[in-house]
Amino acid sequence: MNSKKMTVIIVLGVVLAFFAFGMYSYQKRVQNSQEQKVNQQAERMVRMHSPVLGPQSAPVTIVEFFDPACETCRAFYPIVKDLMKQYPNDVRLVLRYAPFHQGSDKVVKLLEASKRQDKYWPLLEAILAAQPTWADHGNPNLDAVYNVAEQVGLDMQKAMNDASGPGPDAALKQDVEDLTALEVTKTPTFFVNGRGLPSFGPDQLAALVAEEVAKSKKQ
Repeated sequence: MNSKKMTVIIVLGVVLAFFAFGMYSYQKRVQNSQEQKVNQQAERMVRMHSPVLGPQSAPVTIVEFFDPACETCRAFYPIVKDLMKQYPNDVRLVLRYAPFHQGSDKVVKLLEASKRQDKYWPLLEAILAAQPTWADHGNPNLDAVYNVAEQVGLDMQKAMNDASGPGPDAALKQDVEDLTALEVTKTPTFFVNGRGLPSFGPDQLAALVAEEVAKSKKQ
């Protein structure tokens, strides 16, 4: 290998190293800023309307900001459920809405309306299961969502009336206000007892949950 090629390789390596360091530094700044916001505004993590799965008294709370049209949210749902099975008495899940995709606001309002028929969790799981059939980000097929809701057993006339009422709209507006204040910009975003993931991934989520569960056992 001649010296010219070696010089090019070295320069590229240096550039890539600086780029990686810059990205890491930027991500750390974003994470630190978000953690500061969470510490200062803890009341924004869980609201009265927030859906909760698991024991109300669980010492560890996973707060997930999610979008029903988000493929990664769909992929993470069984992962979170498995964590809850692993710690059935220690972990609860709180869902917050982050309707970043087109049409997600309407799906969120339908989910909120389904609470009045005790169908929230069955409907959520059915909507996520059917996500590939309706969640075209540029042109969502909401009729497919409504078909799923009917299959779950939702009274659609009542659900549509409830979805257009003030309750679902207020819940959605509150969650959007909270995610903006907490600097949530992507889905899913997880917090475990107010702590964000050090980096995104299922292993990182599992490790943080395990750490918080172990911490709760010592108290």
